Formats: sequence, structure tokens, C-alpha cells
Amino acid sequence: MKIRLRFIGNLLFILILLAVLFSYAMFQGGFVSWFLFYSFLPILLYHLGLLFYPLNNWKVSRTLSKRIIQAGDSIDVTIHLERKFPLPLYYGMVEEIMPASWNRLHYDYAFLNEPDHVTIDRTMKKMKMIGYKKQLEISYRLDKLPRGEHELQGVRVLISDVFGFVKKEYIYPVQDELIVQPNTRDIRISDRAVSFEQGQQVVNLFQLENTNVATGVREYAPGDRFSWIHWKQTAKNQTVMTKEFEQERSNNLYVILDACLPKRKNPLAFEASVELTLSLVTKLEKNTTDIELLTVGRETKEFSLGESNQGKGDIRYYLTKIQPDGEIPFSGALRELLLTKKRMERLVIITTSVDDFFWQTIHELRQRIAQIVIFYVQGSEFILEKEQEIVAQMKKSGVAIHVLTEKEMVTNPLEVSIR
Repeated sequence: MKIRLRFIGNLLFILILLAVLFSYAMFQGGFVSWFLFYSFLPILLYHLGLLFYPLNNWKVSRTLSKRIIQAGDSIDVTIHLERKFPLPLYYGMVEEIMPASWNRLHYDYAFLNEPDHVTIDRTMKKMKMIGYKKQLEISYRLDKLPRGEHELQGVRVLISDVFGFVKKEYIYPVQDELIVQPNTRDIRISDRAVSFEQGQQVVNLFQLENTNVATGVREYAPGDRFSWIHWKQTAKNQTVMTKEFEQERSNNLYVILDACLPKRKNPLAFEASVELTLSLVTKLEKNTTDIELLTVGRETKEFSLGESNQGKGDIRYYLTKIQPDGEIPFSGALRELLLTKKRMERLVIITTSVDDFFWQTIHELRQRIAQIVIFYVQGSEFILEKEQEIVAQMKKSGVAIHVLTEKEMVTNPLEVSIR
């Protein structure tokens, strides 16, 4: 409606100005009046042609230097414009319609206490002298892109005459998808031992294999792991033999990510927790093949990381687009989840908030889960005195909880321990 009214207004303006000049020449007569009329006639005819110029038949496309990048990286974007009829144009303005998900930056975690630094108004408007050109290219660069699955929707083109009397614009639906994956940090895990099943066995939480004690040997079967092969029996029997294990205990490592909407929102803390989750899973996968990742938010998602690469890809893709949601606090959602789960032996929790109910939930879980490690990721200025007291109580009770603030998150490699 607005475009139609503008078209009608511009048309009436040109026609009225043309009529006024013609009337002046007819009634006034003489060389000056007719010279003025014929001098302005080409300009008015050009404005009339520009008014009816079909801007919507331009061909507009976009080229991205990369389609999949890491958070914080940059890409180069080139917009291609092509038109058939080379009507002389004074200038054109090209604007990229930025998605709302790009109105933030991927900052260094030194700014973990300043989440407002990540919010910006990202725009791209460039003016180009067109003239008689049939093809144009507009290039620009996007820096510090945030994690997520982003979709570029369209390109706005605006053209005008020299005086700005006639302006036309059109939005071209040019869609492109850009996937910005979370970074994978280099993690160093402290090699410390913890007791398993009340001191009956001393193991490293992150290096425990999926099986227990070998009880015998049998012939190799499809699906058996290479590490299970019993080489001495294989050489003796002249056939591939593998070990048999007791399966009395599930030694899967469960990693739980807090994806609930916190009361005090700190987007950088959530980004740090997602990055830590992916980095930790990638690191632990080298030593522990059976890893279960659970994200707890409005809905719970579960991923199994075995020997296949499909689970790795699913985890990376989901962590690329995950955002905190849900109205239930993480402590309540965690309690409901673990009450329905089967017996667990090893549990790693990554969260951005702790409260009394969370501490109570962990206290109850310790009665049936042998090993629990908690990573509390938050800016130091966001941690309340009450939360500091809860963390101190948990440590005093023997809970392996580690507070990761901006001081720890900026270190490379990131060092974590299990005590």
C-alpha cells in the first residue's frame, strides 16, 4: 500500500510539473518560456521512464566464501546484481537484510561479566554508482559471527534519480543458509583417581572403559571392537579370538547440559557451557567410547556417541542450534529426568546456575550414582553470595564441583579436573 501511494504521488508530481511548464509556455509564449519547457522535458520524461522502470526483474544472487564455519570466524559475502535493460541510473543502494540471530557478536570469554557487549545492530548498506552497467557486485565482510543456524532472507535494492524526486525499492528473496558451529577447545584433564563403589576400585572417571573384568575368550563376531582381540589365544588357535566381559554394571559416561532458561540471563555463559560440552565430549570420546549426551531444557534430547561418526555429527549439529528455553528450573528438570533413567555410574553435569534444590538433588543422586562431576560456568560478578555458599557446602561434602569463570575460560588449553 505504501509503495502504491508513493508511485501515485510521484506520477502526479511529474504530470503536474509537466502541465505547469507547458501551460506557462503556451500562455507566456516567447523564446524563454519554450526553452524552459524543452529543457526540462527530457528530465521529466526520464523521471517518467524511471517511475515505470521494472525493478523487480533484476536477477540478484549471493555468494558466501564458506557455508560452515566456527563461532567467531569471518566470512566474505558477495551480492551479484544483473539487469537486462541498461536504463541510466544515478545511484543504487544495496542493503542486506540481516537475520535477528546476527545481532550479537562472538566475544572472548574475558567479557563473561559483560554480556551486553555481545549485542549489536549489524547492518550492511552500500551505495553504488550504476550508470549504464548491466552487472554489479557488492562485497562485504562479516566478523565475529555467533554460534547458530542462520538464514539470510533477502536483499533490498533502492534506486533514485539525481534530485531524489523518484525513489524505487524492491526486496529480492535471496535465501542462503550459514551454519556457525561451536568451537572445540583444547582441554587438559587432570589425571587424578577417584574411588569407585565406595573405594572398592580406584579409576579415573574419564578413562574408564565400557567393560569390566575379562572372564574368558570366544571367537570373533561382527561388531566386536579391535581392542577386545586376545592376541595370544588368536595365535594359539589360529583364529581371531576376543575377550568376554562381565556386564554387571553400565559404565556409560553421561554428560548433561543445562539448556533451561535461567533467571539471570547471561548469553556468554551459555555459549561457554555449550563450547565446554562439545570440547569435553570430543576429548572424552578418545578414551571412553560409550558417551551419552543429554540436553535438558523445554524438552530433553539424548545422543549416543559410539564408534560411528553419525553420533558425533548429530551432537555437533544440535549444539550448533541449541538455545536456552523452558520454564522449569534446571534443578527440577534434572531431578525428573534422573528419576526415570536407569542406573548410572558416571555423570558429568554442565550448568550455568545452582540453587538449594540443585544441591539437594545432587545429594540424593550421590546415594545411587558412584561418580558425579559438576562444572558451574558463570561470570564471577554474576555468582551471588548464596550461590557461593552452596558451592562451598558441596565441596565440603565431597562433591566434585568446579566453578569456571572468565579467569578459567580464557586459558588455553582449558584445564579441568575431577576433584
